[in-house]
Formats: sequence, structure tokens, C-alpha cells
Amino acid sequence: MSKIRNTPIKKRLSIIAAFLLALAIAPQLAQGQQPVPPERIAEFKQSLQKSQAQLRQYEWIETTTVSLKGEVKSQKQNRVYYGADGKLQKVAVGDSPAPQEPQGRRGGRLKAKIVANKKEEMTDYMQRAVSLIHKYVPPEPGMIQFAKDNGKASFDVFEPNKVIRLSFKDIINIGDLMTATLDIRSNAILDINVSTYLESQQDAVILGVNFARLPDGTSYAGQTTLDAKAKNIKVVVENSGHRALN
Repeated sequence: MSKIRNTPIKKRLSIIAAFLLALAIAPQLAQGQQPVPPERIAEFKQSLQKSQAQLRQYEWIETTTVSLKGEVKSQKQNRVYYGADGKLQKVAVGDSPAPQEPQGRRGGRLKAKIVANKKEEMTDYMQRAVSLIHKYVPPEPGMIQFAKDNGKASFDVFEPNKVIRLSFKDIINIGDLMTATLDIRSNAILDINVSTYLESQQDAVILGVNFARLPDGTSYAGQTTLDAKAKNIKVVVENSGHRALN
């Protein structure tokens, strides 16, 4: 202690500042999280941009399955491709038949009306949930940079010099979290996970995206699972059958 007292004031202030900084970052480092180096952000944005550019050369089949309380309610397929305006185009290729309600029973009309109202409510909820998720996936490079600039980004090392996980907080909603696992050897995205909500945190929505790669190295979302626990709704979207556009 006497040594510090005898140290010049400027040097003493530097020592105290360094000590306080160490205290501030110690909990973060103890959890394995570190501030994201600029090159990691650049690699992530580059991977996103490259994948989106390469996918414009393909068309594929998108299969969407909606379940309520574990029971499949609908399944449909779309032919998907990017149009000349750069926006995704979807063309229906077939829908599964809707379940038929028994006819002729007493109170059948009332029951049919209740079922129709519930179906409309579920459809509206899912549209809002999917619209929110589209703000996260695929992530906009500008959104990633904003999180980095505002101290909302960190990363964990899964395998040294192989795999890392990037984490981004409060990028759309306060309290949300998006993580992305990146293979830094090939600069390929392995998965993206999002935890967010709609109007309130009681309307929690969880999204998991597993990425796959085509023979030419093009990365794409192989399977996407949206879980809206508040409504017991789960939506699984699978992309397959990629083929080059003529």
C-alpha cells in the first residue's frame, strides 16, 4: 500500500483504472465470453452476403409443417426462388387437405364457427411471429454492425481455431438474444438461434435454424423450427431439392 501512495498521481490513477476495468470484464471472461474482434464481425457479414448471393442462382422446394399441441394441422409446399427484383418468390405446389368436421350433428354450426375463429386466430398469430422472425433471419449486416458498435456483441470459442459462437443482444427487442455458430476454417454459418417475443415477454418465440451446404459450397437454411410456446404452436420449414436456375 505504501508503494502506491509513493507513486506519482497520474500513474496511481492509471493503476486504479486498470484495476476497475479488470473487475468489469472479469465476470464476462469467466463465462467464456469475449468482446468480438472486428475481423470476426467482418467474416460473419461476409458469410451472410456470400450465401445470399449464391442462393440467387437456385430454386428449391420449401415444406412448411404447422403443429398445434403436437398435432399436425397443415403441411404445404412452395417452389421458391429469387425474382429479378431480388425478393423471394413462392409458388404453391400442393397443400395437404384440411381436416373435415363431422356434419349433421347437433350444434355442428356453432362448433364449426368456433373452429374457424381459432384457426383465424392461430393464422394471425403465426403471421406476426413469422414477420418478427424475418427481421432476424437472415440477419442484416447493418444490424450486426450496430450491435457490435453498441457493445451488444460477444463470442465464445467452441473449438480453438475451428468453431466460434457469436452472440448479439437487444438487436430488435430489449432482452432478445441471437446467436450464430461459425466455422472459421470455411467461414460457413452452422446455425442461428433467436430468443425473442411479440408484444410482451409472455409471448416468447424461439427460432432455431440449422444450415446445410450444397456441393458447390453454397450455404442455406436446411431446417428452421419456430416454437411459439405461449400458443403451443410449432412450425418446421425444410428446404430441399435445390437445383440451378436455367
